[in-house]
Amino acid sequence: MAPVSRRRPLYGAPMNAVIERTIDLDGLHISVLEAGIGGTPLLLVHGFTGCKEDFADEVGRLAEFGHHVVSPDLRGHGRSSKPASESAYGLEVFADDVVALVDALGWSRFDLLGHSMGGMIAQLVVLRHPERIDRLVLMNTHHGRLEHVDFNLIPLGLELARTLGLEVIQRVLDDATDPGDAVAYERACRERPGYREWSEAKMRICASAMYAAMLTGFESAPDRLEALAALDHPTLVMVGELDRGFLAASDRLTAAMPQAALVVLADAGHCPQFESTSAWRAELDAFLSADS
Repeated sequence: MAPVSRRRPLYGAPMNAVIERTIDLDGLHISVLEAGIGGTPLLLVHGFTGCKEDFADEVGRLAEFGHHVVSPDLRGHGRSSKPASESAYGLEVFADDVVALVDALGWSRFDLLGHSMGGMIAQLVVLRHPERIDRLVLMNTHHGRLEHVDFNLIPLGLELARTLGLEVIQRVLDDATDPGDAVAYERACRERPGYREWSEAKMRICASAMYAAMLTGFESAPDRLEALAALDHPTLVMVGELDRGFLAASDRLTAAMPQAALVVLADAGHCPQFESTSAWRAELDAFLSADS
């Protein structure tokens, strides 16, 4: 499990602090960004059709504050293994991968941040292994079935994913983006050269089988709110004020979890680390550095 010898350019990342390596999990190859080995363990889990580079700007930066930071590509995403069968994917499968990864890293306890689908995965991990999580960050995520999604379109999405691929789906989604979230995204595209092209490319390289499997997985996801209410972990719930599909869920998560605090980030959409970077960093850093 030694770091790979080559380095490649990362979107916006400070290369002097970050390595990329592949970790083998019993035949499943997980590509990670890593920095700060020996520090306080911190895992950053990206969302649906995202990638480890969603946090490339943060891995080295957070390592400077004493964290051992790892940001993985989930299976079916980025440079990690992409099983061809839809049965190889699901929130529970991803959660199992996260636990296997931290075991491979030798972490007995760790801080955990999950973004969007990654936040759903993080909820499963902490519910299954509460003794292993110190601090929890739930970012632009949900506790169950996504009420803002039109699941009547699932059969069409499945057909497109299985026959025409994700590039076609991406064009369809471009025409159906929430106007509020689109404002934040378009601003990030103007302010960050290459951001649009990178955002589109990371989706195109995802496994079509993963996409199809998760369409049905999101529809059938059980609600975790009651179970989460029994946890006593310090929890930061973050959401962009323009990400309307996740605002109500963020409110419910915060109300249900005894030690949860809510931060609504002004002018941010679904990816506040890019759309409201300074405010997002300030809130995250304060939470991770606070006394328990």
